[in-house]
Order: sequence, then C-alpha cells, then structure tokens
Amino acid sequence: MPREYQFPFELRHLVYFREVARQLHFRRAAETLAIAQPALSRAVAQLETALDADLLNRTRRGVEVTPAGRLLLERIEPLLRGLAALPAELQALAGGQIGHVRVAFTGLAMATVLPRILREFHRGHPGIRVELSESPTSVQVPALQSGDLACGFFHPDAPTPGIRTRLLLRERNGVLLPTAHALAQRAALRLSDLAATPFVLFPRTHNPGFYDRILSAFASAGVTPRIAEEVWPRANGIGLVRAGLGATFMTPSEAQHLPPEVGFRPLRGPAPESRLVIGWSGAAEPGPALAAFLAVATASASRR
Repeated sequence: MPREYQFPFELRHLVYFREVARQLHFRRAAETLAIAQPALSRAVAQLETALDADLLNRTRRGVEVTPAGRLLLERIEPLLRGLAALPAELQALAGGQIGHVRVAFTGLAMATVLPRILREFHRGHPGIRVELSESPTSVQVPALQSGDLACGFFHPDAPTPGIRTRLLLRERNGVLLPTAHALAQRAALRLSDLAATPFVLFPRTHNPGFYDRILSAFASAGVTPRIAEEVWPRANGIGLVRAGLGATFMTPSEAQHLPPEVGFRPLRGPAPESRLVIGWSGAAEPGPALAAFLAVATASASRR
C-alpha cells in the first residue's frame, strides 16, 4: 500500500479518544462506548504513541485535554461527523435528493422555457445544485457526446448520434425592430419589406442549421439579406437592435417581455423556424440527479 494511505492508528482510536475528550472521564466514556475501561485506556495510549503526542492529562479528578488533544479534536470532528452522515447522504444521492447537474443553454432557452424549469426544479429538489453555462449548439453537442455536460438546451440541425433529445419549442420567427424603424408600426411584415434593413445575426459556426434556414427564407422571399453584424451571445444581438443598428429574428415566445426601444412583428410568408430541444447522453441511463432534472424539464414542456 502506498505510504500516503498508511496510518499508524485505526478509526476506532479516533472515536475512543473523542469520547474520552467529551466526557473527560475514562469510566463514563467506556460505558458510553460499551467497552471495558482497560481496553479504552490502551487504545488511547496507542493513539498517543502513534502520534508521538500527549493528548490527555490523567488527574485524580478526571481527565484534561492537552493543546495537542484539542488540535486533534478540531481535525477529527468534521471527519467523524461526515462519516456519520454518509449513509443518509448516499441514500439521498441515490434517490435524486442531492447531487450536481451541469447544464448548458442558448439564449432562446433562457428567454423562454429555462427559467420556469429552473424555478420548478429548485422548488422540488433544493439539494441538487445546477451549474449553468451559456453555450452555442456547436459547443454543446460534442460536450454532451463526450460526457462533459449532463444535459443541454440547444438547436439541432440533424440527428445527433449518441444524444437523446426531447423537443421543447418549435416556432416560426418574426423580426425584432427598433421602435424608430419606418416599418415598426405595421402589424405584420414580409421579408421582402425588409430588403433595405440591415440584420444582426450570429456566427454561422454556432448553429449552421438555423443560419441556413434564415438564408433560405430570404431566398424564398426573393431578397438578399444585408448582414450588418454577427455577434454572440443572443443578448448582444438584441442590444444592437436596441441601439438602432438593425433588425434580428426572434420567436413569439421569446418576445413576451421586451424593452420599450424595440418591437416584435410577426412575419408573413417565408420565415425561419427555431427548434429548441433538451438533450442528454444516450450512452447510459441518467443518474438520479439528472433524471430528476429531465423529469421536471419534460413535464414543464408538456404544459406549454
């Protein structure tokens, strides 16, 4: 056995010493531990020899804890409390009551389904920590396939080998315009109406499928898009629209709460479609914490 795992004492020596230090009396400690007093005295002496330190002073009136003994107590109390709590914690982990889930999301997810899912999950599973990170689809898919992520909210271009998915949202996009835009007062628009309007998009590498659906919609409308900026994350694109630098695409669900500087208008005719899924590795059955999160997410989606 490697030297770092070799100890000159056993766990029972620490338990015996702690009880004597609590009771400050060998006989009472022995009764509590249900062992003979001579055996308890020998065990404490063995611990002192192993540590080469006097841990207790024996007096006629009882026992006093030495400075070395107090230091040892400070070190072993968290250890022994943790070991005592371990069976219950393992049961809670197996039951999906505690744990840790790494979750990635896109801007569309955070603007639509994810806040409600997180709220319901934390209400029902306060002991499970959710670690969130915003990532584009192109980053999430390989991370899910490699096991670096527990689950992700992303936009699939095609079947994703090794990943199981559940559709959460599927909507035609409208456009987000500055309220000062000449067309902002119309109830609905066509892409052909926006031929002269610059658009704020995202880098194609982040989500090639949706990017290509945007270009296809423009082509079907007989329009060549004017792409002014490509930025990420999603909030930055909306910020540029607020600044009056162009328009961008948005789903109706995403447009529920908008700042006064911008307005959402539905599109008639060709329009790109957004598809949001929750995905997780299909290599093995989800662990208890992830299974609990997926249950809440899919139940929430079914109520939309």
